Amino acid sequence: MSLSDYPALQPILFGLFLSMYLVTVLGNLLIILVVSSDSRLHTPMYFFLSNLSLADICFTSTVVPKMIVDISTHKRAISYVGCLTQMSFLILFGCMDGMLLVVMAYDRFVAICRPLHYTVIMKPQFCVFLVFLSFLFSLMDSQLHSLIVLQFTYFKDVAISNFFCDPSQLLGLSCADTFTNNIVMYFVGAMSGFLPISGIFFSYYKIVSSILRISSSDGRYKAFSTCGSHLAVVCLFYGTAIGAYLGSAVSSSIRKSMVASLMYTVVTPMLNPFIYSLRNRDIKSTLRRLHSRAV
Repeated sequence: MSLSDYPALQPILFGLFLSMYLVTVLGNLLIILVVSSDSRLHTPMYFFLSNLSLADICFTSTVVPKMIVDISTHKRAISYVGCLTQMSFLILFGCMDGMLLVVMAYDRFVAICRPLHYTVIMKPQFCVFLVFLSFLFSLMDSQLHSLIVLQFTYFKDVAISNFFCDPSQLLGLSCADTFTNNIVMYFVGAMSGFLPISGIFFSYYKIVSSILRISSSDGRYKAFSTCGSHLAVVCLFYGTAIGAYLGSAVSSSIRKSMVASLMYTVVTPMLNPFIYSLRNRDIKSTLRRLHSRAV
């Protein structure tokens, strides 16, 4: 489905989403460029941030280009193979986003709660292993979704009530028993959503406990300020994703569900670079140096 069926709005939507996609790609590429160009940013936190930016580019690229083409051509058809491919990559990079946020929360936990052991624990090899583990978990989650959809869905010439191949929509089109679909959906949702959120909550529970034990208010502010950008991205990503998930389950309005999906598939990846660049002095100083060199 399209976001709007009004012909007069199609050029506006085309320009809007093309602009948002370009801002997303260029903003995240800029974060990767800044981190790679400054040796002072070659730390675990910025290594995870550059991987998060790469995952954001891939995540939004699974949805927005197809949506832009659909708007420009006034066609909204997608093949069965194309639909499953889009769903697989969407889950892969979406789950990768969530897992990297967990890894970044663990990095902040070690930095604040175990500062003397930080360099020993967060070695480069261990950081690479955490990113690889995040990718492996995301790949397993994506393949599990694909196997479930291939097992339970048999459809042709049907309408998907979203602007992309939403896994919950595909399972809803299944000819199999609805109760089985719901059990499978909630189990997979718990695997890919509840576990990462639990890891983030546990890390921040330990972080807050450690910060509260700091005697000076300046020390508490300095310690918590290192988590501000990450916490903002976590709230934005999981807030919109959970809102979209609950909205589709509770609300009967298709348009509201599509708007909620739009928030976490398009808006959130676009805002992440702004959150990290505007709230991070290291990235802002590197950006100023790069700008002065270019001028």
